Parts: sequence; structure tokens; C-alpha cells
Amino acid sequence: MKYLLYITLFLTSIHVFSQDNQYRVVNSKSFYLKGEVLLKESRDPISGVEIQVLGGGYTKTSLSGNFRVKVNVGDEVVISHPDIETVYHVLKSDDDKLIVYVEESKRTQKIENKTINTFEQLIDSANKIYKTDAKQGVEYVTKSLLTSKKMKNNQKAVAYSLLGSIYMHWKQYDLAVANYKRSLEYTKNVITQLNLAKSYSKNKNYNAAIATYNLIDTNMLSSWQKIVLNEELGDVFAAKKEFSKAEAYYNKGLKIANKHLVTPKITDLNSKLGKVTFSQGKVQEASVYFDNSLNLSSKENVQRAAVEKGRVADFYNSNKQFDQEIALRKKNLKELEHLDVEVLTENSLYEDDSLTTQKSNYKIANAYVQQAKYIDAIPFLEKSISEANKKSDLIIEKDATRKLSEVYKTVGDYTKALETYQSYVDLVDRVYLKKEQQIANVSKVRRDLLKQQQRVVGLEDERKLSESKLLLVAKDNELQSQRNKQQSIIIYSLLAGLLLLLLLAFYMYRNMKQQRVNNNLLALKSLRSQMNPHFIFNALNSVNSFIASNDERTANRYLTDFSKLMRSVLENSEQDFISLSKELELLQLYAKLEHFRFQDKFDYNITVDDAITVDDFLIPPMLLQPYIENAVWHGLRYKKEKGLLQISLKNLGKDKLQIVIEDNGIGREKSKEFKTTHQKNQNSKGMGNIKKRVAILNEMYADKVDVFIEDIVDNGGTKVVLTLKKD
Repeated sequence: MKYLLYITLFLTSIHVFSQDNQYRVVNSKSFYLKGEVLLKESRDPISGVEIQVLGGGYTKTSLSGNFRVKVNVGDEVVISHPDIETVYHVLKSDDDKLIVYVEESKRTQKIENKTINTFEQLIDSANKIYKTDAKQGVEYVTKSLLTSKKMKNNQKAVAYSLLGSIYMHWKQYDLAVANYKRSLEYTKNVITQLNLAKSYSKNKNYNAAIATYNLIDTNMLSSWQKIVLNEELGDVFAAKKEFSKAEAYYNKGLKIANKHLVTPKITDLNSKLGKVTFSQGKVQEASVYFDNSLNLSSKENVQRAAVEKGRVADFYNSNKQFDQEIALRKKNLKELEHLDVEVLTENSLYEDDSLTTQKSNYKIANAYVQQAKYIDAIPFLEKSISEANKKSDLIIEKDATRKLSEVYKTVGDYTKALETYQSYVDLVDRVYLKKEQQIANVSKVRRDLLKQQQRVVGLEDERKLSESKLLLVAKDNELQSQRNKQQSIIIYSLLAGLLLLLLLAFYMYRNMKQQRVNNNLLALKSLRSQMNPHFIFNALNSVNSFIASNDERTANRYLTDFSKLMRSVLENSEQDFISLSKELELLQLYAKLEHFRFQDKFDYNITVDDAITVDDFLIPPMLLQPYIENAVWHGLRYKKEKGLLQISLKNLGKDKLQIVIEDNGIGREKSKEFKTTHQKNQNSKGMGNIKKRVAILNEMYADKVDVFIEDIVDNGGTKVVLTLKKD
């Protein structure tokens, strides 16, 4: 690693030296340096920047950011201004052109934050006013686009999306389409996509609307937006008279609305399904849908219920159910007298949904006329004319007056028919004048909005032209730095080669480490497979003695328990760790077998602290058995009186426990006197096996197991304390 560091430093010094030599020119002749100071991020020119040559000339940049000053090669030029970070530049060549890119100072950043606040305030003002004053709303948006020369794309997207909403509200759908599309050029937004599709539909460009709806990623939509998308697609196909497709999309939207309990949309979609199914001649289905919408709307609010009653009444009229229509309209008429007409009109789903008392009276009268009940129709027509006159509703007043004249003529009252017809003629003239005024007002609003839109487009074109100019400057600067990059490529290639060597060394080191791990695993597997053969041979001898004494039942019971123990050992032999509960089962079985053979020598008990969840801890398999075997065979077996083997598990905290194996046998020192040479060797190998396993496991698993063995001085015996960590 030390040599690699030296090589890196050497290559870096070559790179620095080569670049330094490239610019080192021995020339003391004076020349005029032309330059330009631009902001690094936006490439905007900065005027009033001080250009000072240390020990020489001084000047400031012009409005276009340009300057000209007399210099020599080797001079240091200081470029400073309150709004930028000061730049120190040493002239290393006699190039007569210098472009300096500078960072903004903290002062400028504060000004920029203020600009952002101004943008948000203007957008907020436009949102509040555009529904009552379109021209002022567009003016606010235009000003927001002028707040900064380097607006972010998300800000432009917000501004143009709001312009689209303004034009949509004022029914200038072609302008709405243009601005929504421009907003999407800067930032893709599902709400803007929905609005664009709707503006296409309002502009009767149905195919473009369908294409736009299909491009929307439905995974990005909320449940409400998914309902709206399907509902508006249904509206488009209904407008195209493709009622079966409209029905399919309405049903899809209704399914989502029912799933998420969006009550207003459930009502709306039932009503729209009633219209499209009726248009297909499915009168029975339409009747069910309209009944649903009527019931649902009555649970929402009075205004919504009134609109829906009017719509269902229209269905009755289309189906020639005039008695039901008249009854429903009369019921609705009483509620309309107490409601806000503007609210009803604003909440309507269709243009013909607007409900007023004068219109309801007119429609009741029209239903009577269709039944030839002319006398019943006359009071409602008169009331409709009176209400329309009070509310300056010339259209209904004109239509009701014409209908009343026809009714008088039909019943033979020609005098009233003539008088009413003359009133109708006067109303026609007034309606014509009003229409002309409305058309003139609409044209004026259209002209004003077009002028505003042209101004916005002009601003955008000017901004794009400025950005193109700055892009050309950036490309020129990129060409000037190309020579340096070519030389850098060679150096970086060498460094890349060095990096590859380092990576190769790293992989070799990692493979060696992995090999060590594999060796450890193999050693563990080998050690696990070695169980002290003494126990196996002694166990088989015990079985043999039971059989020799004709105690077959005892031999069978012993052999059954012994086979269970062997099976557990084999099952766990391939695992590094098993659950503590399995290890305890194995110990219980092993202690039972040893006690079976030496019942007169010792008793045993295994206790587990209630605070310990044994399934949460893992332990190497057959780790505790050799310690119990030593306690029985080398301690308790030689004791004259009956001994005791205690195995206890104690809690040391939430992630640690202690296992204590304690016997009151003759002790390790005295036990050595009874051992044969063969027994000493076997014991040494068994304990050595355990020590190796613990050492390897602690190396691999960060000190998971800790074992401590001590002699009990007071009453003889041995105590093994094993500490086990959870992780």
C-alpha cells in the first residue's frame, strides 16, 4: 500500500507539472485583455464588476458584462462585486480574451429567496381573482414569469398550468390547451394531464382528449383522480354518441367510487349511467340508475337533491311518464323557492341542469301541454313568466310567453293569444339585443385574453433566445478547455489502471479471507462429527449386561432412549448453531441415560430461569455434553456417597444468559489418580476438541461463547460457567 501511495503522488505531480509548463510563457510585453463576467449557473452577464490588475490598470464591466484592461503575462487580476464571490486570476498566457464564471454571494441568494416569495405571492393572487377578473388573473401570472431571469422548471410549470385553468374557466379552450401543453413541457404532472385532456374535450377535440387520457399513468393517480379520469372518458364517448363505451367507463369509475365510498361521485355516475343507458334504449336500466341517484342525492344535501330531481324529471318526460314528471317537479318547486339559484347552477353536471323556479314552472306547464291539459298549464306558464321577469331571465320569459300564446290559441281565446304573442315579439327583440351585447362582451374578453397570451408567448420566446445565446457562450468555453481535457485523459487512464490494481489486490485479500472462513467451517464440521466413543461403547456394554441378566425390558427402554440421542446428534451435526431448546432436550436425554446406568451414584436436575425464552438463543450443538460427561465419569462416578449434578440457566439481561454445570464429585485433581493412561488421553482429546470449537466460533461470530471452569474448594467437585450471547 505504501508503494501504491508513492506511485499516485508521482503521477499527480507529473500532471501538475505538465499543466504548469503548458501555461508558462516568458513574455513581458503589455497587451489589452478583453473579457466577460458571467454567473456560473445562469450564464447571465453582470454589470459594474470591478476588474483590478494588481500594480496596474483598473476598470468595470459594462451592462453586457464586458471589460477591457491593459495587462502583462504573469499579472494577477482581481474580479470583485458585492453580489459575487471574489475571483483571483493569474494570466499565464497572452490570450486576449478571458471569460470568467463566478458564483453568487450569500447576499444574492437572499435576494433570490425574496424573488421566490414574490413569485408565490403573485400566483396566489392570480388564484384568488381569476374567476371574477380574467384579465387581472392573467396579468398576475405574467408578472410572476418576470420575477426572475432564471426561473426553475417547476415554477414555469405552475405558472402555465394556472394560465390554462384561467382560460378553461372563461371557456377559452384553445388557449387552455396551449398553456397546459407548455406546462407539461417543463414538468410532468398528472393533474395538468387531466386538465389538458378535459380542455381538449371542451374544445370538441375528442380524439386528442382520449389519447391524452390514455397517456396518463394511473399508478400515479389517487382514488378520486381515477374516478374523475373514468368519468371524463365516459363524458367524451357520450359526446361522441358512443354510448356503450361511455357506459363501460362510467361503470369502471362507479366501481372505484363504491370501493372507496366516494358518495358524491356515486350519485353523479348513477345519474350519468341513467342518461347513457336511456340513450341506448335500456329504459328499465336507466330507471334503476335514476332511482339510485335520486335516493343517494337526498342523503347528501338539499341543493344536490334538487338538481337530481330535475334530472330524473327530464327522464320521465323523455319516457312520456308525464304524471310522475309533474309530481316530482311540483315537489322540487317547493324546495327551489328556498334555495340559492347560483349554487344550483354552479354544482350542475350538465349545462341543462341549472334549475330555477321559472324554469321548473315552465317545464311543469310543458308536461301538461303534452297531455293536452291546457287549462292546467296556464297558471304555471303565467307564474313562470312572472318569476322570469323578476329575475331578468329573458330566455325563459320568451319561451314561456310563446308557449302561453299557443295555449290560448288552442283553447280558443284568440284575444289573449294575440296579446301574448305581441309580448313574445317584444321579448324576442330584447333577447336579440342582449345576445348581441353578450357576443360583444365575449369578443372583447377574447381579444383581451389573446393580447395577454401573446405577451406571455413573447416573454417565453425572449427567454429561450437568451438561453440559446448563453448556451453558445458555454460551448465556446468548452472548446477552449478541450486541450486540457485531452491531457487529463492520459493521466486519468494511468490512475484508472492503478485503481484496477488496487481492486485486484482487494479481491485477492477478500478471497483469502473467505478461504479462511471456509477452512474454519470445515474444521467445525470435523470437530462436531467427533463424539466421545467412550459413551457409545459403555452404553452398548450396559445394553449387553441388561440382556445377559435377562432384563430385556430395561435393555429395550435404554436402547430406545440411546437411539433417540444418536438421532438428535446426527440431525444437528450439519449445523453451526441450533436453538437452545433443542440442546436442552439433547442434554435431558443424555443425563437420563447416564443416570440410568449410575442410579446409585448421582441424581441430577435441570433448571431454567423463567425470564429466559430459550427459543430466542442459539448454541453450537453438543457443546455442553462433554462437560456433563466429564462431571459424571470423572467426578460423580468415583464418589462413595450419592452425588448431585446441577444444570442451571440464569438470565443476565435481554441478550445474554449463563449456563452453569456444577457437580459435587471428587474434583479434577483427585480424579486424575483414578485414570488410566488411555483415559487421560481420551479426556485430553475431548476437552481439546471443545476448546478448538469455542475458539473457532468466537473468531467467526464475535465472542459469542465464553467458558470458565473452576474447582469447588468447600465440598469438592467442579463448576463450569458458560456465557452465551443472543446475537
